[in-house]
Amino acid sequence: MGHRSEPDGVKLTGSEWNVLVCLWEHSPQTVMQLVAELGDRVGWAKSTTITTLRRMEEKELVHVEQGARGKLYAPAVEREQATAAETHSFLDRVYQGSVGLMMSAMAKRQELSQDEVAELRSILDRIEEGK
Repeated sequence: MGHRSEPDGVKLTGSEWNVLVCLWEHSPQTVMQLVAELGDRVGWAKSTTITTLRRMEEKELVHVEQGARGKLYAPAVEREQATAAETHSFLDRVYQGSVGLMMSAMAKRQELSQDEVAELRSILDRIEEGK
């Protein structure tokens, strides 16, 4: 139950997650493509998207190249890396780093479907078998 550090120090804000999800799904994208997509998905104004992209560029969370029609943005963070960091952060904050405590809490509230329970059993079986 000890404290775990986040993988590679990745810590994203909610706004950064919104941008990266768009870029993970389709990349590279222009500013105007991201403005349209984030406007549709989360209701952002053009200025919000541009400000967020500028901050993400400063933090090196996105790669930027000059294209024929303006800047092209691509993710500089892998989805798996960001997801792992967020999972560790969540577990540390809410369940003192314990997967067991989280699963116990979910099971007590009956938040796990039979399919999810079967999937967890399969994962645990593979871990035990060393696969």
